[in-house]
Amino acid sequence: MNLYTRTGDKGKTSIIGGRVDKDDLRVEAYGTIDEVNSFVGLAMTWLHEDKLTDLYHEFEKIQHELFDCGSDLAVIHGKQKHPYKTTAEMIAFLEERIDQYSAEAPPLQRFILPGGTHAASAIHIARTVARRAERCIVSLQKQTEINEHVLKYMNRLSDYFFAAARVANARLGSKDVEYERSAIVFTKPKQS
Repeated sequence: MNLYTRTGDKGKTSIIGGRVDKDDLRVEAYGTIDEVNSFVGLAMTWLHEDKLTDLYHEFEKIQHELFDCGSDLAVIHGKQKHPYKTTAEMIAFLEERIDQYSAEAPPLQRFILPGGTHAASAIHIARTVARRAERCIVSLQKQTEINEHVLKYMNRLSDYFFAAARVANARLGSKDVEYERSAIVFTKPKQS
């Protein structure tokens, strides 16, 4: 199998249902998801420590789900032959993990600086690229119909990465550094 086909040499690429320019918003969106996936892989190189193996396994699951998101975006609406792959259950899993990791990490009131351990720093990079992917998807959905779960998943994923980075720092004994000019932006939910 050749890795090159020469079919994109004039700036077009194939997606499910046709061909588009390589700078099409659809390609930009799923290409940015691919960037997120690469940074998730990088973060995983620092998640082999005993205290972080649960994160490692979750990140591997997320890598597959990111391929699902990209696959869903690579389909021209109405041209898919199979159901979309990104589901509400995937989003619910992220929410469950966010809640668990938020409870495990030290209380937070202010914005924090991205960093700390190697693991947390790499996770923060994945988080910021996930936010960029989300912005691309928002632009795409203004032009065409997409699987709505992809946008929700990417929104929740960046929150998951924030919680995962904080818990990685906490487990490895590295304190998050608060942004020194931050107002109090995180408060505990009111008891009813």
